[in-house]
Amino acid sequence: MRKTHLTPRTLFSASSYSLTRSEEDSQRTLVSSTLTPQEKMASHIVGYPRMGPKRELKFALESFWDKKSSAEDLKKVSADLRASIWKQMSDVGIKYIPSNTFTYYDHVLDTTATLGAVPPRYGWTGGEIGFDTYFSMARGNATVPAMEMTKWFDTNYHFIVPELGPEVNFVYSSHKAVEEYKEAKALGVDTVPVLVGPVSYLLLSKAAKGVDKSFDLLSLLPKVLAVYKEVIADLKAAGAQFIQFDEPTLVLDLEAHKLQAFTDAYAALTPSFEGLHVLVETYFADIPAEAYKTLTSLSGVAAYGFDLVRGTKTLDLIKAGFPSGKWIFAGVVDGRNIWANDLEASLSTLEALAGIVGKERIVVSTSCSLLHTAVDLVNETKLDDEIKSWLAFAAQKVVEVNALANALAGNKDEAIFSASSAAQASRKSSPRVTNEAVQKAAAALKGSDHRRATNVSARLDAQQKKLNLPILPTTTIGSFPQTVELRRVRREFKAKKISEEEYIKAIKEEIRSVVELQEELDIDVLVHGEPERNDMVEYFGEQLSGFAFTANGWVQSYGSRCVKPPIIYGDVSRPKAMTVFWSALAQSFTKRPMKGMLTGPVTILNWSFVRVDQPRSETCYQIALAIKDEVEDLEKGGIGVIQIDEAALREGLPLRKSEHAHYLDWAVHSFRITNVGVQDSTQIHTHMCYSNFNDIIHSIINMDADVITIENSRSDEKLLSVFREGVVYGAGIGPGVYDIHSPRIPPTDEIADRINKMLAVLEKNVLWVNPDCGLKTRKYTEVKPALLNMVAAAKQIRNELAK
Repeated sequence: MRKTHLTPRTLFSASSYSLTRSEEDSQRTLVSSTLTPQEKMASHIVGYPRMGPKRELKFALESFWDKKSSAEDLKKVSADLRASIWKQMSDVGIKYIPSNTFTYYDHVLDTTATLGAVPPRYGWTGGEIGFDTYFSMARGNATVPAMEMTKWFDTNYHFIVPELGPEVNFVYSSHKAVEEYKEAKALGVDTVPVLVGPVSYLLLSKAAKGVDKSFDLLSLLPKVLAVYKEVIADLKAAGAQFIQFDEPTLVLDLEAHKLQAFTDAYAALTPSFEGLHVLVETYFADIPAEAYKTLTSLSGVAAYGFDLVRGTKTLDLIKAGFPSGKWIFAGVVDGRNIWANDLEASLSTLEALAGIVGKERIVVSTSCSLLHTAVDLVNETKLDDEIKSWLAFAAQKVVEVNALANALAGNKDEAIFSASSAAQASRKSSPRVTNEAVQKAAAALKGSDHRRATNVSARLDAQQKKLNLPILPTTTIGSFPQTVELRRVRREFKAKKISEEEYIKAIKEEIRSVVELQEELDIDVLVHGEPERNDMVEYFGEQLSGFAFTANGWVQSYGSRCVKPPIIYGDVSRPKAMTVFWSALAQSFTKRPMKGMLTGPVTILNWSFVRVDQPRSETCYQIALAIKDEVEDLEKGGIGVIQIDEAALREGLPLRKSEHAHYLDWAVHSFRITNVGVQDSTQIHTHMCYSNFNDIIHSIINMDADVITIENSRSDEKLLSVFREGVVYGAGIGPGVYDIHSPRIPPTDEIADRINKMLAVLEKNVLWVNPDCGLKTRKYTEVKPALLNMVAAAKQIRNELAK
């Protein structure tokens, strides 16, 4: 057995696989190989979290945006983070360490900057793209809106969508990839520079405003490749030996001409690859058979990366045929969940692959970038020992990859493998995982459709009699700004520095203030602002059984925005009411309708780290029953409007079209379960944000909500096109009238113009006026004038309609 040593106070740890030592040491030390760089086994990491173990980048970004620190300060924090990640991966023993996976906002936006594909509205006149232009594209500015943001495949990470057209003049305008490679090399770490592949970049882009929607974005491929050739030449000149191209769109159902674009692109790049090893990385799903043929036939490519966690059927394709002399980067360590790897099972998979292509052609890797998981388990001091033994965050996954690589090479660390087996056995046998009553209740749901007895038209009539709302009623999505003072109160209460009485008093005053503000603004349906909530999923998970919570398990959602997903480890139930007290309190402050605010079961599921020992649908049904109890208690508590957010419904849609129907069936059913028991006069709202909904609009209708609010403004009102094409939506709908993810304050006439565009395709009696999303990330100095303008625009259009 190869010896191990312990390295204190490092970024990485392997506390799940610790040798015998004190508990204090186990929280801060690293088990790593003593291999010299020449002896490093064939191990690889697709990508790594950017924010830092304590969200260092988040705070540096927000300080810079608030003009409290300089660009140099931001660059220093970022350089320190990169150096820590590279060095520690090297110390663990990883052979193929990625660079250019760090970003100040988004890696797709970085590619846009590299290509100089800046939309004209940002006024960029050439040269190296700096922070002003970069962050204006990401966040907008005082005069110009941001670029569209949407979900990265079926994850909760958001990317900035490139806007392209025939007139784009691609020019090499950001040298970030080569600069970061050189930066790592100066630290003594030879990395694999990672680039978003040219074809995936174009397939993930959209036609710029004013460009005919029929414009073929792939027609831009020759121009894009010209810049890629320059980047490759720069990297070669700097000494790079390996380059990784991420082409995740290969796992989608692509038409023949799109697959041909991959063949054409890599054939054109092949002369540039001379002297390089080229890896094309795929992830998030099985690769379809035709795409597999295309990938493994690409000119100039030496290695292929596969997700073998979510793409288990890909093994069959490899067994059926794999090109000789090529390498497989085998993604057997899950990059999207936090469960400790079953090392014996993964080693078995690797040995099966080695039997096909030869052990010397296997590189052990993660299934995708680790940016989708939390950073380091060593920072978790509050998780109990049993649950902690079941987990592995990004830092531990790096150790798992290296342990598997060593084992495949014949250097199996028995202590690490024994700890892994013990963790697997513990999770399977623990009595805290299973609740027989919950299992039976969820199983009983399958025999019914769970629809409200009355159709939506009749329900809306009953609700209007009760609510007496004007046409174009105004509302917000739920949350109001989370001030520094508010966060302090919650933090101190959690740390038991203030009493429950003091906490309730502070939150009560905040709710009163939010209600008064909304009445002052003359908003029609109010919210309580959610001052008691840290996160729309974590807040509920903390009050449900079967959930565990981290102290520092932060995951990047977009830009500097991070979320802390709960961990669903067992059967889910609701011990007691979760929101009724606060909602009823808020309703007592006003005579206007007050929305009860809940997060829906599909969103709680998709925004959590979910157990993998039963189908996701089973877990979702359990959560749906818990939310159903809460909905009915809110109704009994006098709340007549209840919003059940399903922001992540579209996000969970499988990447394979053949799997869509099954997912949508149980996801939509789960939502209907939550509100099947309410009266006709109780109005059920739901909210969805930042995804392409047009292809699932019929499933959204099938959810049978009374009112849906949905993102619309940042995506150039793409949602409205589905109604122009003849889809009839008889329930209430509020396509967002302004983008809350930008500090920009939209003027009244701009919002009024958006409302008129909606009225061109929607009936006035079903249209609601609201922002795109919740307001928690904004400041009151932005929120107040924006909502004032929104209400003014709604009143203006009402007056015009009344003439």
